[in-house]
Amino acid sequence: MKMFITRIVIALRNFQQWLVAQLAFGLLNFLKIFPADPAIRFADRMVRRIGPKLKKRHNLMLVNLRNAYPEKTDAELEEIAIASWGHMGRLAAEYVFLDRLFDFDPERTEPGRVEVSGAPIFLDLRDNPRPFIVFTAHTGNFELLPVAGKAYGLEVTVMFRPPNNPYIAKKIFDFRASRMGALVPSHAGSSFSLARRLDEGGGIGVLVDQKFRKGLKTNFFGRPVQTNPLVAKLVRQFDAEVYPARCIRLPDNRYRLEIEPKIEMPRDENGKLDLQAVGQLLNDKVESWVREHPEQWLWYHDRWHIKRYL
Repeated sequence: MKMFITRIVIALRNFQQWLVAQLAFGLLNFLKIFPADPAIRFADRMVRRIGPKLKKRHNLMLVNLRNAYPEKTDAELEEIAIASWGHMGRLAAEYVFLDRLFDFDPERTEPGRVEVSGAPIFLDLRDNPRPFIVFTAHTGNFELLPVAGKAYGLEVTVMFRPPNNPYIAKKIFDFRASRMGALVPSHAGSSFSLARRLDEGGGIGVLVDQKFRKGLKTNFFGRPVQTNPLVAKLVRQFDAEVYPARCIRLPDNRYRLEIEPKIEMPRDENGKLDLQAVGQLLNDKVESWVREHPEQWLWYHDRWHIKRYL
């Protein structure tokens, strides 16, 4: 009897996940009816209205913002939070048009939808293979960065965290794999796949602003956080070069992709890599990006692990 009830519970949970996935795919397929620009603007407006009604998640965003910007008024924080919801709507809609959005052509004289800053770095990494790590954060449409790499012929193995819903996860994986190259889902063995790629003299891409329960003790916006030590450990093992990269949303549904020159890794007095200082360096870079465009970061992430107190 107990086993029978367990099977029913599992079946109901699977059905619920399947139903959520079908609703999500149905909405995205609906957006395909329209050209990219009106579809993206529609998703922005819709999620700006829906997001604040998700009280627990919206409250988490406001607490995060209040902790990060104690000098701002409640009205200013609310404005950033609603704008952040809008950018999440844009991110979802942009999935539908992702392969059409990247139109950068270095030979074109007129600006397109996407502009690229640091293109010579892309080309140098492609033409002079060596172990390297490109790190980014959940800012702008961060999914466009590996698309740009592939467009330049730069093969980068990208680690990503799949959604909890298995039906959505499979759809997104298939979609990403056809446009971004090699993908490594984030799980217990993912570090070995990334290490193998670096050992072969190739490059990897990682997001560094996700919540991590056991990691390097660092600060982010002046508050303590645990930072994943993966990048620091891979640099120590393979002496890989490290490059910051980000996407910035511009007016009129345009984008700027930036890859910055490699950053020097901090070392201790004996010349050994300082893992904690590396983690802090990554946080400081991401914080500088977020402070520049706070509405373009996903504030609903529980980066500071405070949801349990809400």
